[in-house]
Amino acid sequence: MATTEPASTIGLDTVAELAAQLRVDSVRSSTSAGSGHPTSSMSAADLLAVLTARHLRYDWDEPRLPVNDHLIFSKGHASPLLYSVFKAVGVVSEEELLNGYRRFGQRLEGHPTPILPWVDVATGSLGQGLPDGVGVALAGKYLDRLPYRVWVLTGDSELAEGSIWEAFDKASYYGLSRLIVLADINRLGQRGQTDVGWNLEEYQRRMEGFGARVLTIDGHDLAAIDQAMTAAEDAAGGPGGQPTVILAKTIKGKGFSEVENKDGWHGKPFPPDMAARAIAELGGVRNLVLRGPVPAPAEPGPVPDKPSTLAPEPATPSTAPPEYAVGEKVETRKAYGDALVALGARDDRVVALDGEVSNSTFADEFTAAFPERYFEMFIAEQQLVAAATGLAVRGYTAFASTFAAFLTRAYDFIRMGAISGVDLRLAGSHSGVEIGADGPSQMALEDLAMMRAVHGSTVLYPSDGTSTVALVDAMAHTPGISYLRTTRGGYPGLYPAGEKFPIGGSKLVRSGDHDQVTLIGAGVTLHEALGAADILGREGIAARVIDLYSVKPVDAETLAAAAEATGGRIVVAEDHHPEGGLGSAVADALLAAGVQNLHLTHLAVRGMPGSGTGQELLAWAGVDADHIAGAARKLVGG
Repeated sequence: MATTEPASTIGLDTVAELAAQLRVDSVRSSTSAGSGHPTSSMSAADLLAVLTARHLRYDWDEPRLPVNDHLIFSKGHASPLLYSVFKAVGVVSEEELLNGYRRFGQRLEGHPTPILPWVDVATGSLGQGLPDGVGVALAGKYLDRLPYRVWVLTGDSELAEGSIWEAFDKASYYGLSRLIVLADINRLGQRGQTDVGWNLEEYQRRMEGFGARVLTIDGHDLAAIDQAMTAAEDAAGGPGGQPTVILAKTIKGKGFSEVENKDGWHGKPFPPDMAARAIAELGGVRNLVLRGPVPAPAEPGPVPDKPSTLAPEPATPSTAPPEYAVGEKVETRKAYGDALVALGARDDRVVALDGEVSNSTFADEFTAAFPERYFEMFIAEQQLVAAATGLAVRGYTAFASTFAAFLTRAYDFIRMGAISGVDLRLAGSHSGVEIGADGPSQMALEDLAMMRAVHGSTVLYPSDGTSTVALVDAMAHTPGISYLRTTRGGYPGLYPAGEKFPIGGSKLVRSGDHDQVTLIGAGVTLHEALGAADILGREGIAARVIDLYSVKPVDAETLAAAAEATGGRIVVAEDHHPEGGLGSAVADALLAAGVQNLHLTHLAVRGMPGSGTGQELLAWAGVDADHIAGAARKLVGG
């Protein structure tokens, strides 16, 4: 049957037909594709039918409408259900659903991505959709100040992920009452029962312990679902300031008796004969096309109070970029904070987040200047990156900072951010052995490799205050994931204020017509390379020095020219493990450029460091000026 009904006339009898259609279409699409998760989709079909028909305020023809609600499938493997919803509202055709799902070159991918305009973020790596939803809800409450709700469908397997509980904690802390979680508790995971199973009392205890308001229901009782969603809407924006969880007990494979509540059917499409039986049991194919309510126009509300653990001093920030004199010692992490404040003064879409180390990353300067645009995520690095992702979804220029080593905890969120196509700016301080006495637990020695491996990423490593300021400004206009590596110690300025640092470039800090060897560094090792050049110069060896501040994309042209000018003799020194960092970037670029005459020495941190002074550790690692000079002597002498 084919029906189109306005929202005001969609009763629960029609919703029941819609739920059956969503189940049937989940079966049809996955069987046609030969892969997918029909049973995981069938358990949540009633929840989505009620939501789509009666509660999701969304203009499907205007997916970028600022007042639209947001729907995030944290259980992204239930993509057959999501795409069946898109068919039911008329934005995806039956042809595309049946012949485009999970096919090469098609947009209905195995897990949802924002290639579809109705999808905010890529999901499928479990435990990420809810944290991303927290970021969207933060934007809605504190920045957009619009009454849209953020509806997040979670599965029960992902409730074992720590990132989910980071999300609940921060949603409660920030009073995100317009964040509504639909928890599909169908008991069965990929390999059997989940750790909590159908013990809804235990889930409720945990969720309430993290500050959520929990409504426990039968997830297949349409009236109960409708009442719970109405109650959640009534609480949205109210004085309680709690996120709401609709905790729904469901049955995996609901509607097809052969698989209902049976293990062994996770991620398996039904064979054609079995699919035919399922469709028949569900009452056959339907072609309902209906849409629920659309959002009413709204203007931004008043600025709400925001919790803060800081008492910032009043500040009047300047819009002018900070300036530092040549020779002035400046910590690049301090220059990051200075530059971020000036950027925020020029652009009110700039927001900052930090993981409770803002007095070390110097993000606290932004807090003092713009407390309404700063979000503290505490020691929850996964939520830090996820919140930045959600803010980016809403069009904000989000900068997130912490110690560089701790970003490793959030790497899956960074990786998924690239799949989502969001623009994230990450700043990692306290990098390398240079930090000294804190020891290896605090030393980022893998971060350059980690960030270089992210699709479409930009990796930057400034050496002084001027270059830091220029690169922070450049990050604000750089698409994709960009990463700024900063150092703990202060180093003398090398460049005059206003010097340009284009992404993908480098600086010839020293060069001459008779250079015999090229020394390449970035950040702290650039200063060590300059010291090595002084040592070599006293011995009559002319050294070219390159500041490779843009690690990705790398300046292959300058590197190839240096190799040619210095007979292929190159020393690369980095305060990083040898794998995947500066040396790898240089070698990859020179090999790709077809450089044949190459004699490259790569100095890096190859042992496990301990505590000590920064200079002691640089010497121990063999990346200080003396070791760089020694490596250059061998190349020139050889």
